[in-house]
Amino acid sequence: MKNDNYVKISDVLFFQEGPGVRNTQYTTRGVKLLNVANLVDGKVDLSTSNRYISEREAYGKYRHFLCETGDFIVASSGIKVDYIDKKMGFIEESMLPLCMNTSTIRFKVLDSSKLNIRFFMYYLKSLHFKEQLSRLITGSAQLNYGPSHLNKMVMPLVSIKEQGRIIGLLDQTQKLIELRKRQLAELDRLIEARFKEMFEDGKELLKPVEELCSAIVDCPHTTPRYDGELKNPAIRTSEIKKGYINWDSMKYVSDEEYIERISRIRPKAGDIVYGREGTFGNAAILPPGYKFCLGQRVMLLRPDYSKCTSEYLLHALISNNVYQQALEKNNVSTVAHVNVKDVKQFKVSLPSLDNQKLFVAYSNQTDRARCLAQKSLEEAQLLFDSLMNKYFG
Repeated sequence: MKNDNYVKISDVLFFQEGPGVRNTQYTTRGVKLLNVANLVDGKVDLSTSNRYISEREAYGKYRHFLCETGDFIVASSGIKVDYIDKKMGFIEESMLPLCMNTSTIRFKVLDSSKLNIRFFMYYLKSLHFKEQLSRLITGSAQLNYGPSHLNKMVMPLVSIKEQGRIIGLLDQTQKLIELRKRQLAELDRLIEARFKEMFEDGKELLKPVEELCSAIVDCPHTTPRYDGELKNPAIRTSEIKKGYINWDSMKYVSDEEYIERISRIRPKAGDIVYGREGTFGNAAILPPGYKFCLGQRVMLLRPDYSKCTSEYLLHALISNNVYQQALEKNNVSTVAHVNVKDVKQFKVSLPSLDNQKLFVAYSNQTDRARCLAQKSLEEAQLLFDSLMNKYFG
């Protein structure tokens, strides 16, 4: 924000950290406890936990921590700084009675003629706030802060009228983003339902994935040496989404590095890349016109075109059926991961090529609508990011 008027957060907001209620105090009824698990995607969701304390303790020892309608709650530990956007939300009257618990901080505006709480909410999503927070928690990526840190922080402040205008613009853009995300989710559900209807009703013969492929190859187990030129894309797990490639974070390698990384297999159009670590289970078809190589934590599957199409194999790999098989094979507790040998043994149906083509025709129609919604989402997100940068720096 091109504005020199910065104020201490403590001058315009009251904030309070939740108490440390012990496990031995939990009950099965009484007043529900609010914790970090209840902060989901920017909202308070009380269905994600089932912890209570007795009414005697809630209205006695912890009466100063009882939530009120309009309280703004933010996580104070347990996640990364970059994810703080998701770990916040407002208390609604229907949620009461509700008591704060550990790792949460609530905020209340001291003077509503000076600050709108939603302006502060958007500020917490800004790079300016996150940079302050990271510095004050000694540069750690792990979120762990409290009132002592907030007392040292500042925020930009404009007139209450200007705040309202900014909030209106950001609210409108955020609603469009949420609408497009819902549209994309619904289109994904339609395709998955059609796939399940056609191929997962028990009539088709189940086969291991490796029988549908002419090649299945893991990425080289080395970190690529990335080059500045936009020449040879090295696709990683972070670029593989559910059915498409996200080019925004793509990294590239030199010709020499490219040659090294295609020693096992040279990716080509129609091949499928599958994320097997981190957010595993996403897959996408490689488009024509690029010299791809495999980056990190991905594998490549080349369809046997005498048995299946690329589009059919893609949807089989991103189906809920295969995702559940991947969950069962997840062999690391901290980072989701499946081995290449497990992916080869995933069971999928093998319908006739004619039936596969019928599904592909339906999928292509839906994909056109999906591409439009995805483009609109990207444009809305770009606008939101631009507004945030303009008003909060």
